[in-house]
Order: sequence, then C-alpha cells, then structure tokens
Amino acid sequence: MESKPNITSKADVLLVGAGIMSMTLAVLLKEVDPSLKIALYEVLDSEAQESSGPWNNAGTGHAALCELNYTPERSDGSIDVSKALDVNTRFDLSRQMWAYLVRQGAIQDPQSFIHSVPHCSFVWGEENVAYLRKRYETLSVEHCYYGMEFTEDNDRLAEWFPLVMEGREGSDKLAATRMVTGTDVNYGALTSGLLNWLRAKEGFTIHFNSLVDDLNRDGSGWSVYVKDQLTGEKRIVYANFVFLGAGGGALPLLQKSGIPEQENYAGFPVSGLWLRCDNEELAARHDAKVYGKAASGSPPMSVPHLDRRHVNGRTSLLFGPYAGFSSKFLKHGSYTELFKSVEIENIIPMLDVAKNNLSLEEYLIGQVVESSEARFKALREYYPLAQESDWRLEEAGQRVQIIKREGQRGGVLEFGTEIVTSADRSLAALLGASPGASTAVSIMLDLLQRCFPDQLKSGWKTTLKKIIPSYGISLVDDAALCDRVRAETAEVLNIDYAKLNTGGMGNVPPITK
Repeated sequence: MESKPNITSKADVLLVGAGIMSMTLAVLLKEVDPSLKIALYEVLDSEAQESSGPWNNAGTGHAALCELNYTPERSDGSIDVSKALDVNTRFDLSRQMWAYLVRQGAIQDPQSFIHSVPHCSFVWGEENVAYLRKRYETLSVEHCYYGMEFTEDNDRLAEWFPLVMEGREGSDKLAATRMVTGTDVNYGALTSGLLNWLRAKEGFTIHFNSLVDDLNRDGSGWSVYVKDQLTGEKRIVYANFVFLGAGGGALPLLQKSGIPEQENYAGFPVSGLWLRCDNEELAARHDAKVYGKAASGSPPMSVPHLDRRHVNGRTSLLFGPYAGFSSKFLKHGSYTELFKSVEIENIIPMLDVAKNNLSLEEYLIGQVVESSEARFKALREYYPLAQESDWRLEEAGQRVQIIKREGQRGGVLEFGTEIVTSADRSLAALLGASPGASTAVSIMLDLLQRCFPDQLKSGWKTTLKKIIPSYGISLVDDAALCDRVRAETAEVLNIDYAKLNTGGMGNVPPITK
C-alpha cells in the first residue's frame, strides 16, 4: 500500500530539473531578489545528467557562426540571416552573465567550462560552394560577424583543419568559412559551478533523487507532489511559482498541471549517438568545430560536425550526431513516456505531423538501422584518414521536439524552444531543444519578462542591467555596444576576441585574448 504524502513545505519558487536552464533561472532570481526561497528538485542523483551533460551535446556555444540551418537560402537566391543574427546576439547575453559571475567570484576559473575553438562551415560541390560564398558575403558585412573568413584554397583549408584535408581525394570543389572567436562550452561543468555558488546562498535548497510526479493548482500557487526515490517517502511542497525545466520531462508535467495552454502541445522524441575519440594527440591537431550541411529531411540537430571538445581538463574529438528514434523523453527515462503523453487534445496534431513529415521519419528509420560501417563512412567524409580503433560510440542526450496545434485539426513540428506559461503567470514550462543551453540566459530573461513583469518594473531591471549591460538593447543595431560587450567578456572569460575595425569591414581583424 502506497504511503500518503506527510511532509509539507513551502517555497517562493520551485524548479524541476537540475540542468543549465533551472540553474540559470535560480542564479538570476537570487541576484534580483536574494530573499526568495528557492527549492530545486531533481530525480537523478546529481546535476546536469541529461541534455546539459558534456557528452550529451556538442558544446558548440551556439552563436550561429557555423550552423548553416540558421541561414537558409530564399527562393530568390538571397540568404536570410535574421535568425542567425538573433541567435548570435542571444549568446552574448550568456557571455555577459558568465563574465559577471567570474567578476563576483561565483565562478573561480572560466576555463573550467569555456575555451576558444574556431567555428567552421565546410562544404563541397559547386552548388554548396556558391551558397557558402553568398552566405559569407551576406554575413561578413554585419558587425556581429566581423572577422569571418572564407576560402576555396585547399592549402588554406589544410591550415584551418588538417585532419579534414589529409588524405582527401577527388576533384570536388571545396570551401569553408571560419570564425576564430567561436567557443567550446562544457555546460555540465558550468551547471555544477552555478550550483556550487547557489548552495552557499541562504534560502536555496536542492533535493536529488526526488521525483516530481504531479502538481495541482492550489489557490494562487501550486501543490507539488514529490517522491523520494531512495526511501519512497512522499511530500507536498507548496510553491507560489513553478518552473518545469526538466528537458523532455517538462511536457508530461505540463500536461498534469491541467492549464488550458498545455492542450496545444505534444512532443516528438529524437535520440542520437556520437563517435568519440579521446586521442589527445589527434585532438590537438583539430583546433576547430567543423559543421557541414544537413542531410535531406533531417532535423537541425542532426547536422554533421567534427568537434574539438574540452571536458574535465582533457581534449577529445566528437563526430555526429547520428539521429534516431526512441520513445523515451529523457535519456534516463522510460520507453513509455511518448505513449503516456498522447491525449485527446494532441492526438490529431500528432497524426497530422506524422503525415506531413514522411521524409523526416524515413531519415530517422534509416539512422536507427544504420550499421557501424555506415557510421564510420560518414565520419571519413570529414576525416578521411580516421582509424576505427581510435573511436567509440557515445550515447547523446535525448531531445523532444515540439508538436504544436495549428488551426482546428492541424499540427506543426517545431525545432526551436518555447516557453509555455499559465494565464496567471504562476507556472512556466520550457519545451523544445535547439539552440538550447547556449541561449539559456536569453530564454530565462524572456521568462522573467513574461512571468514577473511587475517586479521588473519595481527594481529587478536595474539589477539585471548590472549583470547584463546590454539588457534591453539590440546588439544587432548597436555596433559600438556589441564591440564593447564582446571585448569585455572575452577578457574576463579568457577567450578570443576580434577587435572591430571601424575603418571598414571584410578584413581579418586582430585577434586577442
């Protein structure tokens, strides 16, 4: 016989999931209002075990420097860079908060989580080279992309990424762009660093091995039901505000909340694998993240790339991801999660998405049944002399894409992230996958704007400006502020910076640490 909940506690803010999203929100809230009582609940035994873990993502520090899916070609042949500029400057918000925390002593060593690694886009074939050239011509005149380099010269390409060029045969035309100001970010280490700082704050508590399995509206707040995974003990926690930041686990809890807004959503899980190489001699020769073009019908997070990673003081290489399908919503979750998420309100949008995305389904099925030989063949398109003995499979984090109702009977599959909030602003859930961790600060600032507008007007905004000097200002529109922000954060975080040449764009700038 199951025990009844017998412990009651209260919190101003209750966070579900100990990943980069919840930790970022907790830091911002503690800075703007130190008196807040914040409780964080995580079902696993430590933080950052799902999508925030360093081997569960590519750690690109998504600034839209090399990801070609952010710069689609329009029907007239021109390049749409609007999304790239948006993602690019959202990453600046993260850099500003991290630099603030380093100055405050909250993060002792920025190299514990961030390193400079050039970001490159690499293509072959006349059509792809023509596209990349147009992309470069469009982006390089933007101050946000000052310092972008482009080349079709094989000798220059060999300087940028020798492993990619050595042993390459054939007459295909090659081209690449490079941004030396790119970064590699260990979001697991960053999450742990933020947690260590929060633990020293009065009014913050974290509870591991704690499963949040239900929540009900209770007056102006929420009664949240928590089960201790070790003892089986159950408790009820009353919270004024609840944030569901549990990655793929956010959707089931959002559905249990019963708010009308949740009826518009369903989820489509996508799993993945990497090939990982821990040979540090090879990693030392590949100082780059090299992104290619996605296969037809593949989701954006499946763009192939060969990355240098910095994890726990060591360098490695990562190639992939190889997408697949699993009915799990979390890497450490259950295979029943997809089926449990199906409800009367979302089944029609889910069926509509299934009908309209046959190419994606064919692609995922192909990835699921792909042999190890086929996976290695894909690696050799980027690293021709790769030796199988140097590589092993690594399971990537689970992603749950948003299925959103469109019209009365339709549905659409979205690949971004979205905050869903209750009408009274007492609950918020983060759904989606990309660009995810890299824009955590931007996403949490959006959440504060939506859920705490009165507090922002009464003083929180002043504190946020101290943490993030560009808060409320578009760095796309303000070149001088963009340059200053990047120079200051680069110095504090000890990463490369391309000094803006106000005398003209298009030349390679001086690079400094």
